[in-house]
Amino acid sequence: MEKEMIKIDHLVKSFGDHHVLKDITISFNRGEVVSIIGSSGSGKSTLLRSINLLEEPTSGDIIIDGKSIVKGEMDKKELATRVGMVFQSFNLFENMSVLKNCMIGQITVLKKDKTTAEQNAMKYLKMVGMGQYINARPSQLSGGQKQRVAIARALAMEPECLLFDEPTSALDPEMVGEVLDVIRNLAKTGLTMLIVTHEMQFAKEISDRVIFIDEGLVAEDKPCKEFFSHIEKERVASFLKRMNH
Repeated sequence: MEKEMIKIDHLVKSFGDHHVLKDITISFNRGEVVSIIGSSGSGKSTLLRSINLLEEPTSGDIIIDGKSIVKGEMDKKELATRVGMVFQSFNLFENMSVLKNCMIGQITVLKKDKTTAEQNAMKYLKMVGMGQYINARPSQLSGGQKQRVAIARALAMEPECLLFDEPTSALDPEMVGEVLDVIRNLAKTGLTMLIVTHEMQFAKEISDRVIFIDEGLVAEDKPCKEFFSHIEKERVASFLKRMNH
């Protein structure tokens, strides 16, 4: 394992009087695949959204490669090139083809020329098995296909870290597998990945580490094997029991 890539230091996030993240200190190493699990409303998605400043922290710090993104030591453009995000609801541009969806960020943010952006987009669309759909609009695709396009779009920015916010929760059960397969393959490439997921079997298979968030705090943070084999805390045990039913 290489050095620490992301360091979260005493992170607090409140919405009015509602304290979603209470005091989170945690770090992630380069090349690590980490699953973040916990009950709905525990703060998992907010934690993820804070790492790329979709949510502004109330207090605390987030440091990526030695630069504080909270203090503005890394500008938004650099952050967008370092950290990619895959949302549960795809967030594709409905008025653009699959190919254009995967080119637009490269052109506007990375300032790549059209030819380079297109070659890059094609490379990642093929990688996720969507190469033959480049001219389709999102409305013509199934949920699983949309999510694979969204993953290709995030990869086309060539980030160092990819955040997945419950990437299968908006999908019909029969489409979950195709998206998880893509993420499984990515996990083997050495990309740093933080995945908020409800798919426990999947988390067990691909994670180096599992973090359990409970009521805005890190309740458990262990290597994957140990997490699932030595369950000491009642909260973790009851959560996993619920998930396995």
